[in-house]
Amino acid sequence: MKKVFNKGVLLAFMAVLTLTAVVPQKAQAEESLNIMAEAAILVDAETGKILYEKNAEKPLGVASMTKMMTEYLLFEAIEEGRITWDQEYEVTDYTYRISQDMRLSNVPLREDGAYTIKELYEAMAIFSANAATIGIAETIAGTESEFVRLMNKKAEEMGLEETTFVNSTGLSNSSLMGMHPEGTDEADENIMTARSVAKMTKILLDDYPEVLETTKIPVMNFREGTADETRMENWNSMLPGLIYEYEGVDGLKTGSTDFAGYSFAGTAKREDTRFIAVVMGAVDNEGAGSYKARFDATRALFDFGFGQFTKEEIIPAGYQVEGQETLAVEKGVEEEVAIAVKEPVTMMIRTADKELYQPELLLDESVVENGKLEAGIEKDLVVGKLQLTKADGTEYGFLNGSTNEIEVATIEAVERANWLSLSMRSAGSYLSSLWDDAGTFVKGLF
Repeated sequence: MKKVFNKGVLLAFMAVLTLTAVVPQKAQAEESLNIMAEAAILVDAETGKILYEKNAEKPLGVASMTKMMTEYLLFEAIEEGRITWDQEYEVTDYTYRISQDMRLSNVPLREDGAYTIKELYEAMAIFSANAATIGIAETIAGTESEFVRLMNKKAEEMGLEETTFVNSTGLSNSSLMGMHPEGTDEADENIMTARSVAKMTKILLDDYPEVLETTKIPVMNFREGTADETRMENWNSMLPGLIYEYEGVDGLKTGSTDFAGYSFAGTAKREDTRFIAVVMGAVDNEGAGSYKARFDATRALFDFGFGQFTKEEIIPAGYQVEGQETLAVEKGVEEEVAIAVKEPVTMMIRTADKELYQPELLLDESVVENGKLEAGIEKDLVVGKLQLTKADGTEYGFLNGSTNEIEVATIEAVERANWLSLSMRSAGSYLSSLWDDAGTFVKGLF
């Protein structure tokens, strides 16, 4: 009997050791990603909810991801009728000289040539053509210097923190042959954070989703059928048919300079889920930057997103916080009013984390005074917010800085009682008070 007992104890002890050894390792693996980049972020494109980030608020060189801002201002100018797709741009000495520099990504522009805005845009979006980008900037603003002013103004409007644009392309100013925009220095660089790049990407996709019609093209010929025909293979090698193909990828913009390293703002969609992934300064296991390193890091982020996250309804419409289903009403035909969540709360979360989100009702003290409302209440009067807090693990919030909150409102109207009802109610309260006092007095006698 003694031997059997000892064996049972030993087996139980081993089981405990196994659990303590395996479970924490699994949890740790789920909570961390080994992203080989100086900065990175993964975002749900629909809501802007941040699912992962690393050094996402660190200002870094942005390189040709800059061109997404140029694309945005181009679409805006076309939408407002200031320029057209078939409008022709006449090559300047600046764009001609830049286009002849084969160390840079370019399509050749003839010194006396004219090119449509559509041609220049395709060269910029697919092949990251730098002279073509400058041509677009000059067309919109007259000079690249003025266009840079527009870029920085738009960045401020978008709320892009720690962002500075010094040219339209993302090239180092030192690569612009002394022709860098007026008001900038030759040593200047375009600077952004990964979070700001992700925010800019989301705004571009939200406002001008048609950008993906071009960015998803893996290969196109510039000036096909002419002596200037140039094969443009998309620098985004995660597109279908290219070397680092990844299911669902259809954009958006790569970037690389000596200053910025290897970066990528990518987006991928499967069914009704789209993610935005940004990596900046990507390196391999040896610490060396490369084209492959930026796509490996992006792949890891997308795998994490598609493999771990789903859209889940956390709070249903009409949800009421237990114990706080109503608010007291003063001077109303009813003495209380029911309150509930107006809309359901659906978030991109890990399925296993659903139960970790706890609701807390935060009343608006400018509307609800001392926990009460005064009658004359309309239906759907917002009285506060339901805030969702995560009991365990990291919660990154949203790109726009908002939190997991949803409006709570009255679900019915409460009219103000007339003077007779209020008088009778007051008298009733007075008599009830007298009765309570009398009862207390009688009990005191005994």
